[in-house]
Order: sequence, then C-alpha cells, then structure tokens
Amino acid sequence: MHAEALMRLRAAMQQNTVDIMLVDHGELLAWLTGFTVSETLYRACLVPLNGEPWMVLRQLDEAPCRTQSPTLDVESYRDDQDAWHTVAQSLIRRGYQQARIGADFYSYGMTVHSWQQLSRYLPDVTWHDLTGLSDRLRSVKFPAEIAALRQAAAIADATMMAIGAEVEGGWRVRDVAALAAGEFLQLGADTGETGPIVIASGDNGFLHASGHEQRLEKGDVLHVELIPKVKHYSARLMRPYIVGEISAQRAEVAAQLIAIQDQQFTAMKPGMTAHDVDAIVRDAVLSRGLRADYPNITGYALGLYTRTPRPSDFSCSFYPNAQWLLEENMVFHMYISAQGLAFSETVRVTPAGAERLTNLPRQLLSLPDQ
Repeated sequence: MHAEALMRLRAAMQQNTVDIMLVDHGELLAWLTGFTVSETLYRACLVPLNGEPWMVLRQLDEAPCRTQSPTLDVESYRDDQDAWHTVAQSLIRRGYQQARIGADFYSYGMTVHSWQQLSRYLPDVTWHDLTGLSDRLRSVKFPAEIAALRQAAAIADATMMAIGAEVEGGWRVRDVAALAAGEFLQLGADTGETGPIVIASGDNGFLHASGHEQRLEKGDVLHVELIPKVKHYSARLMRPYIVGEISAQRAEVAAQLIAIQDQQFTAMKPGMTAHDVDAIVRDAVLSRGLRADYPNITGYALGLYTRTPRPSDFSCSFYPNAQWLLEENMVFHMYISAQGLAFSETVRVTPAGAERLTNLPRQLLSLPDQ
C-alpha cells in the first residue's frame, strides 16, 4: 500500500463524506496497492476512511497479491463462488452494511451487472457517485512515477534509434515491429507491445492503422509510435521515417509541425487552461492549410496502464472546450500530425514549460531505400 496515494484517496473521501471507498478500477488498484489483476472475476480493494484497507479477489490471485502488497489484508474466494456476494459479505462482517460507500461509476470494473449484484447484496448502504475519481487522483505524478516514465522514455528513444540504424527499404512492417519489440524487452520494458507501426498517409487516419504485411518501398512514410511501459508506466514517442530521399515539400511540412508543437510545449505551465494549450497547435495547423480539419485531440494524460479496455487515458486531454487547468508534474503524450507525418513526445509540466522526457532529436528521419 502506497502511503502517499492512500493519503490522497482519503482526502478525497473525506471531502465527499464517504465511510469507505470501493476501488475496482485496475489502474487505481495498481497505483494504490502495488498490485493489479485483470477482471476475469470481480475484485476490489475496500478502503475505509479509518482503519486498514483490504482486498477481495479470487483465490488463484491471493499469493501474488500478498507478495506484491505484503501489508495489505487479503480475503479470497473460490472460482465457483459468487464474487460480488463475497465482497458484500466482507463489508457486512466489518460493519459496513449501512455505510456511505464511494464508487467510481466511470470505472470499467463497475459494469451495470456488477452494480446490480452489489446493490442486491448491500440493500441498506448509501452509494456515493465519485465518477472519474480513479483518474483524477493519479493526474499529478509522484517522483517515483516520473522516474518510471523517464526510464520508459529512454527505451522509446533508444528503440527509435535502433530502427533508424537497421531498417531499410524492402523490410516488412512486421519486421520493423519485431525489431522494436525485441529492443523493448532487452532494454527493460514490461512487455514487447510496440504501438502502431504502419505505412502512413493522410492527416490522422494512419495513427491507429495496421498493415504488418506491407513492405517498405521508396517514397513511403513509415509511421512509428512506441509505447514502452516500465512498472506499468508508459511513455510514448512518434516519428516519421521517409524511405529514400526526403523531398523539400515533406521537409517543409515537418519543420512547420515541429515549430508549432514547440510553441505548445513552451506554453505548458501550471495554471494554463487546456483549451488554450490545444489552440496553439489546432489554430496554427488549420490557418496554415496543413490540414483541412482537426477532429482529434492534441494530447492526453500519460501514466499507469494495466490490463484495461483502454489503451489511452483521456481523463485530461486537450481539445477546444477543455476547461481543466494544468498542474506541475502532470505528464502528457502530445502529438501533432498532417499529410502523413506525425511527431509526438512524452512531456512533464513544469513552471518553465513542458520538459521533454523523450529526448530523440525532433526531426524528419530517413531510411535507405534498399
């Protein structure tokens, strides 16, 4: 159990007048306890305002939970038992049958079915809707979190350099991805999951595309997004590689995109409003005719990712109507794209503006055409 994280959670609980918090959001579980697990069967950490937290999960996961969170009390159930009933009975045994229970209704653990089952087994509790709390609590990073993000960023930098040193025309996109995955694992990443590596075209449709069997040909743009994780913390980095000679037109587009985004980074200071930061990129790209439309955001929160349905955290993202304020030690993936070219960085908010955690030179890159 992380003491600073627990203090931050309890402060929010006190502000919302709840007796106990039901934590079933996978990323909040990891941030709070040091342990997380997929929701093959329902699991939750119960955090009282006063007293020691405890975990309820399937018996198969009890040993790793005790190993990774040795100070956390653990209750478990067999796979043939009702998980929600076990959680409810655990609360009742400890005197919370009429408690004010906080729950994050945005948590992907709190499905309609889970809500129905818990409500059925706990008819006398009062539920308090703390929607979005699981993400808000984690938005400002602790020093240890930033250290993990720096390590992940260094892996992204080194892997991007390895791609530039080894890849050439004729390679399958799959071969590039395999190279990146191997670099991740050798350099200390949690997994070999690379992020989208594709042949790019258009303004933004390629960012989440796929096509591993394509082979690189002269003139192609190889879009590489790297998303290495260290201790669950993901840094992210995008660069475009031109196969063969870089044309003057592409070089000019790249120079404009980089300069626009650099202005955005300079503005990313505590107290800035997210929509003002977003407008720096959005307005410049549109006014210069680099894109006809800009439907996507220009950045989003980075941090801890576990076994979750979502690959990105948009709890704090940059778009025209975003009203939230930047705070020191928030970390974001900021990206800009147009005409098949995309650049991105992992950045930390500081009083002097955004500090880049990814440090690869900001330039359009090239690969030999054979």
